[in-house]
Amino acid sequence: MAVLPGLVNGHTHLSQTFLRGLADDRPLLRWLKEVIWPVQSAMTPHDLYLAAKLGLVENLRCGVTTVVQHHKLPGRDHVAAAAQAAVDVGLRMLLARGWLDQGPSGEPLDHILAEMAWLHETWHAAPLAPQSWGEGSRIRIAFGPLAPWRCSDDAMRETVALARAWGVPTHIHVAEAQDEIDLLLARCGKRHIEWLADLDCLGPDTQLVHAVHVTDAELDLIAAADATVVYCPTSNMYLASGAAPVWQMRRLGIPVALGADGSGSNNSQDLLECAKIGALLAKHATGDAQALLPADLLRMMTLDGARLWHGGARGQRSGGRSQETGVNISPQPSAISHLPPAIGQLRVGAPADLTIVDLDNARCQPVHSAASALVYNASGADVHTVIVDGQILLDAGRVTMLDEAALLADCRVAAEQLMRRAGIKKN
Repeated sequence: MAVLPGLVNGHTHLSQTFLRGLADDRPLLRWLKEVIWPVQSAMTPHDLYLAAKLGLVENLRCGVTTVVQHHKLPGRDHVAAAAQAAVDVGLRMLLARGWLDQGPSGEPLDHILAEMAWLHETWHAAPLAPQSWGEGSRIRIAFGPLAPWRCSDDAMRETVALARAWGVPTHIHVAEAQDEIDLLLARCGKRHIEWLADLDCLGPDTQLVHAVHVTDAELDLIAAADATVVYCPTSNMYLASGAAPVWQMRRLGIPVALGADGSGSNNSQDLLECAKIGALLAKHATGDAQALLPADLLRMMTLDGARLWHGGARGQRSGGRSQETGVNISPQPSAISHLPPAIGQLRVGAPADLTIVDLDNARCQPVHSAASALVYNASGADVHTVIVDGQILLDAGRVTMLDEAALLADCRVAAEQLMRRAGIKKN
């Protein structure tokens, strides 16, 4: 057995659990316009609750203890449904409430701010709320602007200012596809990272999802701001978006977390699978067999992923590419000695978030390097036990918090009804 800090899925869209396999083989903007947006617009809060619950169980089965949910359906009932699903499964969730104020589905800024105030008051680390265990809540919130080309300058400034006043992060898609960059260039003559920096919206509390098409100058801006990038290699390959220059980011000391992205562009939530794909994509893109090593991916899923939960305020800088060959993914104590222990590490006093992976099988044996076996051999199917805040949520392969068979039956019925309402035919 290999014992790890609980894994952090740095970016997903749980509504898409009902959409896997519907939008295969399309580039980003066609994928969004032809399938994702129409189906999501037809989802009821109950649909969202079931889809989120199913996606969270899959994350749990794949060793994840903390999920960053970039929530795209803005109604309060939909938002509450996603949060309640996390409560019922037991995982930690950073709920980044998506918003945009440009285009057909844009929301007025005053409405966005009011909804975020409700979300912050209702769900963010509320010690007396029903979703709380132990000393605090497993639900935290973030602002989730969906894409620079759909967000106005004023709304971006005001939402980031409010997020900083509350001490919560901003989680945003950036530079995923060249088409998106062209749209912002046409509007204001700036690339995505330049735009954020010019608005003073780039900092340690900024979580940059994808960052595939970034220039060297933009990488320098990200490094100077100590922002965190979320690497989503499976989704980037699935949508033919390209390969994020993660090897350059790490050499510049940019913290990089790992994300599965939504099941509409993956089509699973297996973070261990994403780790292998992420390592191989970097090697292929650079022609360098050491572009990313197993220890680098383990750090992305744990210590650097933990920065997302803690809003970027914890942990040391990545300090360049690791040269380690073993499983050593805890920081030097001096780097965070002034802060209470964080998730993402095996350390006395840290929250008891643990993932235990069974390597005693034909896929993994013999194990010459635990790090290599975890990244290149293991998959979510090998996860044996998952513990969050001392509570066993997956016990020797059994989900403890709910009836999984009943959930699967409910999801099959709800998904069929949703497709009929949305007018989507199965392939």
